[in-house]
This record gives sequence, C-alpha cells and structure tokens, in this order.
Amino acid sequence: MTTILPATAPLSRRTLLAAGGALLAAPAVLRAQQLFAAYPFQLGIAAGDPASDGFVIWTRLAPAPLDDHAGMPMQPVEVAWEVAADEQFANRVAHGTALALPDLGHSVHVEVTGLLPDRPYWYRFTVGRERSIAGRARTLPAAGTRLDRLRFAVAGCQNYEHGLYTAYRHLAGEDPAFVFHYGDYIYEGRGSPTAIGYDGKPAPFVRAHAGQQLFDLADYRRRYAQYKLDPDLQAAHAAAAWFTTFDDHEVENNWVGLIDQEGDAPEVFALRRAAAFQAYYENMPMRRSAFPAGGGMQLYRRALVGDLLDLHLLDTRQFRTDQPCGDGFRTICTGVADPKAQVMGLKQEAWLGDAIKQRAARWQVLAQQVMMMPLDRRTADEPAAIRNMDSWGGYDHPRERILAMLDGVPGAIVLTGDEHQNYAGQLRRDGGTGRSVATEFVSTSISSGGDGADKRHGEERIRARNPYLAWTNDRRGYLLCDVSRDTWRASFRTVPYVTRADAPLQTAGIATVAHGDPTPVFERG
Repeated sequence: MTTILPATAPLSRRTLLAAGGALLAAPAVLRAQQLFAAYPFQLGIAAGDPASDGFVIWTRLAPAPLDDHAGMPMQPVEVAWEVAADEQFANRVAHGTALALPDLGHSVHVEVTGLLPDRPYWYRFTVGRERSIAGRARTLPAAGTRLDRLRFAVAGCQNYEHGLYTAYRHLAGEDPAFVFHYGDYIYEGRGSPTAIGYDGKPAPFVRAHAGQQLFDLADYRRRYAQYKLDPDLQAAHAAAAWFTTFDDHEVENNWVGLIDQEGDAPEVFALRRAAAFQAYYENMPMRRSAFPAGGGMQLYRRALVGDLLDLHLLDTRQFRTDQPCGDGFRTICTGVADPKAQVMGLKQEAWLGDAIKQRAARWQVLAQQVMMMPLDRRTADEPAAIRNMDSWGGYDHPRERILAMLDGVPGAIVLTGDEHQNYAGQLRRDGGTGRSVATEFVSTSISSGGDGADKRHGEERIRARNPYLAWTNDRRGYLLCDVSRDTWRASFRTVPYVTRADAPLQTAGIATVAHGDPTPVFERG
C-alpha cells in the first residue's frame, strides 16, 4: 500500500480533469492519425510512486524539445498507453488513452491500478504510428506481507554542466525495486561556455545549459527537456519506478518557503516558484495528489514495502524558515539554536511522528534531502565550529525533535543527498554528543561537483571533530541499498570521472548496519 496525503488545498474541477488526463469537451483533439515532423517521445518515459497494485506512468510529447512548446501544437493530443506482464507485450493487462494537454506541456500522467503485487510490468505509449521505448516498473509487496529482502537505489544532484550521467547507465543495470531521487533533478543557472570549479579555478568543460537563468514556465520546461534528452538518464528511468522529491535547484539555490537568494519580495518569488512547481510536476511521474495547488505541492508521503520498509518521503523546503547565520558554510551563531526555527513545519512533523509510532515495518526510513548530522566542517585551524546552514546542522531544535521521534525505534535509517559527497555515520542526540538513535547514509551526486577525488580535502580533521562520522568520500555515483530483516547493507557505487565518457563502475565502500544497532560497520569496496 502506498499512503498519499490529500493535497493541502482542494483542486478545482478543471484542474482535476487536466491532471487526470481527461477533458469533457476538449476541442479539436488530435488523435491517432496525427503525424509529427520528428519523433515525439524524445524525452523518454518514466514510472513513479509504485504501490502494491500499480504505479504512475509518464511521458511528454516533444518533437522539438528545446523549441517553444517543444514543437507541439496548442491542442490536446490523444496518447494510447499499455501495460503488460511480459517484455514482448504478449500478455497485456491494462491499456487506455490519455490526453496530453498543452496546459501541462503535453505531459501524460496515468495512474495504473489493478495490478498484482511484487512483480515486474512493462509499459509504453503510442501516438499514431509513433511508439515510445518500453519501460519496466515493479509493484510493491502488499503492506504487511512478509518480505525478506529488498534492493533499491538512491540518487540525485545531476548538474548537466558538471558532468556526464554515466552513473545512471550503471544504475539501470542494478535491477533495483525502485529508485529514491532526493532532488536537484535540474539546475537553474544560465548556460556557460566555460567551466569554473567550486575553488574558483577553471574546470574541464563538459556541456552547457541551454538558455538563461530560469524564471518563467518556458525556461523551466526547456531545462527539463534538455536534461531528459540524456540517454543515460532515460535508461535509469526505464529500468525502475522512481519516488521523486525536490530539493532547491528545481527552483533556485537554497530557497526556503517564500525566501530566495535574489532578495525578491515574497509575492514575486511566489510566481517563480509556482512556475517551477508546475514544470516539476509536468516532468515527473507523480500522482494527482501532488498536482500544484494553492501555490504549493503535496510532496511528503509514505510507502509501505511489505513488512520490511516503512518509507517516509519528506519535504524540507516548502515549510522551512530562513537559514541562520547568513546561509552557507558559516561559523555557528545564536540563530542555530532558535526554538522557533522549522525545517519540515509542525504539520509535517506531526504526520511523521504519528507514522513512526505505528511501527508498521521492520525498518523505519526517512528519505529526505539535506544532511541531518550536525557536522563541524572545519578543515584547518578555524577557532569556532562551522556548519552547513542549509542542512539540519543549522536547525538544532527541529533536528532534536526528529531524533526524539527515532529514539528507541530499532532499525531507523535516514537517507540523504545534497552534499555531492558520500557519508556514513550515526545520528546522536544533543548536537551529536548524546545517545545514538539512527544511522544516516548520504549519497553523493550523479555529476554535481565534477570528477571529485577518492579522499576529500581536510578529511582527517573533519573525522577527528565529528566522532559519529564513520566514513566519507568525494566521488560521483549513487547509493545501492540491500536490505534484509537483520541487516542494511549500503554500497557506495562510484565512477572515477564524469568529465569524459565510459567511466567504469566501482564500489568505494560498503557500510553495514545491524537491525537495532545504529553503528555502521565500514569496509572498503
């Protein structure tokens, strides 16, 4: 069973009809006889939000992906879809038609139901003589059903300009039951013919963004189209269903609530954020419950995977208060201890607390965006502790409330991204000095940050100042989780470079956690 919270604001009749792919009186619908000047499925296909009886299947028609309206006419287009129990589509188990509406960038979201639990299915789309590639998605085991083993992947942070998506090609071959994408699917900066690293020095040029910095709906749609043209990203989507969440770059770097880095008035930023949210929905395989409404999106939700995994997908952007101490990597200031500060908002916190109390599965998993360990980031002889204020490290009171929820809960795991590096460590109460209550695995980026290194700068000093940190690494890649009833095995899968093609797959390290003991045992790959 996948539990989806209802949208925070009711959807209008027109919105519901559009989101569901139906229109009572759609004028001049272009049906199967429609011919395109170019292949309309260039952005691939995807599946998402798997449940025990189905999943969402997605595509977006784009014969000219980077042109205005992706080369599509401003009319609804009828798209046929089918789901089969075999790769050859000899045993078709569900089929129908949906409307690709210009209002939604000619995207299609079909919520497929009536399927059997815990088995693979194949799906594809057709318009006239044009047919998409086939994708594969697996339904979840029914909630409460005994499940002994599960494999899934964690990925995100895929800056197009920083590197190639070779890691996604490798991920597609891992046969995960699903993928959790923690965010930063796109990056919002303007295109540049040169590359500059985080150190301010010239970096290897790989490829450039098309267009300016993103502000309106057309900008965001074009950027998603450019990213989705990547064949390795398409392969990863076609290999498994994804649970997707956004972080900051889907809108703007380090935004929270209605606060942006540009210093815009909240009502002005709200317009940009609404455009970004619409484009995000249009390009992700998400359910109608996530349809943008009232200027926001219902992003946090829950999925029960048999009796093994209780997956809590969190939203750490929409309800967060402003970062303290000036944002970024900063010396700790009094704002870090602000008792009124929020990361998830009180409503989402209450929802999470109620779900954790149910103990509905053996492992309780928080799938979210920013690091929860309050790392002291000093790499030299700085006199006072430095933290990343855009992480939970900038919010002492909200972090302690979440750790209190997990205290006494065996098998508590936190999955994180955003850092562009790998980390494994314990989550301890009282600012990292108290009792250990959970394990945190931070997955590195797919490409953001460039090639990286096997050993990160200042690693020894960071390890010495943060005894709860077991391991860190600075390569690109993804996290592969192999879960049994008694053991969680996290393999940090990496590639040695992303600035050129055909990087081989490596395992930088493996961290294992026994159920009931949050201390990760680390071994080299």
